[in-house]
Amino acid sequence: MSVDDSPHEEHAHGHRDEPHAGSLANRLNWLRAGVLGANDGIVSTAGIVVGVAAATTDRAPIFTAGIAGLAAGAVSMALGEYVSVSTQRDTERSLLEKEARELAEQPEAEFEELVGLYEAKGLTHATACQVARELTAHDAFDAHVDAELGIDPHELTNPWQAAISSAVSFTSGAALPLIAILAPPASIRIPVTFIVVLIALAITGAVGAILGGSKPLRPMIRVVIGGAIAMAVTFGIGHLVGHTVT
Repeated sequence: MSVDDSPHEEHAHGHRDEPHAGSLANRLNWLRAGVLGANDGIVSTAGIVVGVAAATTDRAPIFTAGIAGLAAGAVSMALGEYVSVSTQRDTERSLLEKEARELAEQPEAEFEELVGLYEAKGLTHATACQVARELTAHDAFDAHVDAELGIDPHELTNPWQAAISSAVSFTSGAALPLIAILAPPASIRIPVTFIVVLIALAITGAVGAILGGSKPLRPMIRVVIGGAIAMAVTFGIGHLVGHTVT
């Protein structure tokens, strides 16, 4: 391999690796979002069913409240994700269209801009020109949107995927406290639900922290304490309201 070829070869290998690394990062982000969605489902539904269970021992209202909370939460999460990701996708498309127009109308200026970006990353002017020239010859649009925008035009975010993933993760998490409150006898259903929910929150807190690249202990403690407070508050409210109504 000649000296002149080495910068291009190194960049070419790096460029081929980037989509794979980006895809992996995206998958990890989706997985972490799913874990957090499940965590939300656990906490919100646990708060509802524990509050109702504190007011009555009848399974029917507990089941009704739990299912209503699960459905409302899943729909809310799905709609929120759909709107958010749709906005992000529209922004990405607008930026890509703008870049395509600029490449068509002023290719020389765009080439110099690309050279400047690679110089800013530490390449010499000659090497930056060589890299920019060869990448432009291979695929000018991909080269520019990668360097300037950090967007992969072939892997734009999908709002429907985000909405469905959020709804599924929330529902999966919400099902746990609902089952935990309905399965045991009335005399122990609240303590059992507390224990099951706190264990589940500890697991989701640890997994979310690991996927996010941080140590799991503090996130576990935070989410467990938060869940315990939420259930304690709704239990107290349900207990007081139940006695007031009766």
